[in-house]
Amino acid sequence: MPAPTVLRSLTRDAWLLFASRFIRLFAYGSLSVVLVFYLVGVGLSEPQVGLLLTLTLAGDTIVSLLLTTRADRIGRRHMLIAGAALMAAAGFVFAASTTFWILLVAGTVGVISPSGSDVGPFLSIEQAALSHVVTDRTRTTVFAWYTLAGAVATALGALAGGMTTRVLQHIAMTPVSSYRMVVMLYAALGVLLAVIFSRLSRSAEAATLGEKRAFQATFAGLSGLEHSRGVVMKLSALFALDSFGGGFVVQSFAAYWFYLRFGVQPESLGVIFFWANIFAGISALFASRLAARFGLIKTMVWTHLPSNVLLILVPLMPTLPLAIAVLLLRFSISQMDVPTRQSYTMAVVRPDERSAAAGITGVARTVGASISPLFVGLMFARPSLINLPFFIAGTLKIVYDLLLYRAFAATQPPAERSA
Repeated sequence: MPAPTVLRSLTRDAWLLFASRFIRLFAYGSLSVVLVFYLVGVGLSEPQVGLLLTLTLAGDTIVSLLLTTRADRIGRRHMLIAGAALMAAAGFVFAASTTFWILLVAGTVGVISPSGSDVGPFLSIEQAALSHVVTDRTRTTVFAWYTLAGAVATALGALAGGMTTRVLQHIAMTPVSSYRMVVMLYAALGVLLAVIFSRLSRSAEAATLGEKRAFQATFAGLSGLEHSRGVVMKLSALFALDSFGGGFVVQSFAAYWFYLRFGVQPESLGVIFFWANIFAGISALFASRLAARFGLIKTMVWTHLPSNVLLILVPLMPTLPLAIAVLLLRFSISQMDVPTRQSYTMAVVRPDERSAAAGITGVARTVGASISPLFVGLMFARPSLINLPFFIAGTLKIVYDLLLYRAFAATQPPAERSA
């Protein structure tokens, strides 16, 4: 089905979920450009920043676990609102305090994204909801547009974050104060998200008792995955490895690396990551066409491998223009695996176990990503090691691609077997 037809067929709840993703990723993108600058500016050392971001992502894992495993029993809408409230609260505390331990508690308990990508309970719950309102035939296309919406929002957020600091500093505001205003914007968008989620209808909730049991039991004996446990556990382990590698180059640290290596300021970083995320979003849009021709697994692996080679090449570039060019080239193919990965996960598990599968794989990714920043902070404290995160990230993600292909090349989703 053509993409415009697919989008026209979306329900009101699906459009609200698209809107929530756009607002959320805009907030994440704006924060990611200035977060490390802000934390260093208020007096934290690079190792402290690394520890803070590690515990922030670990806290996001716990929040995801607590909210997603109760979403279908208490209500998806209520859990999404709770997640938005935690996002807003964390933003307000980060803006109001410069004390390391207070920031640590707020980052751990609240929802903060240092990566510019989705964290917290939102994605897992939204994926499960979207899978109910689209057909198997259109699911990959819808997920591709859903990914594109997030990528465009992240791009605009990064641009807005960088430009906002430039404008505010131009009118005589100190750099730290200008960064703080972006953090305040993040908190305000969390409040707006809560309002958006409050407009979801009952049709966005779990439809069957099987779905409710699946999410309730996700991490309580895993009985919610009676039939799909094996495949979900394998996917979760591989996704955790991929995210662990990606955690070495989350957008906040990548932005700060450009500052350390080439002296690039946040306003210029906003432009760089605007285009990076735009290219990433466009790449996701082409994923559904490639998947229709070559299959989901082949599209995931053979587009992800070259992007990881390019990631390794970024710090080897001798000049800023070349480093930016390789980064943008990398982003132009880096997101093709996202909608295909999401669609594949939903396709190879039973419909009544999709919520549990989304929750488990989502938490596995967050767990993987939460460990890496601790090491990156230590590396950034030593000038001779600032390039090392790129090498580690690219190598680990290449290993993930090869293991994924080996494990699942022969496991086709039903739609591909019947094609």
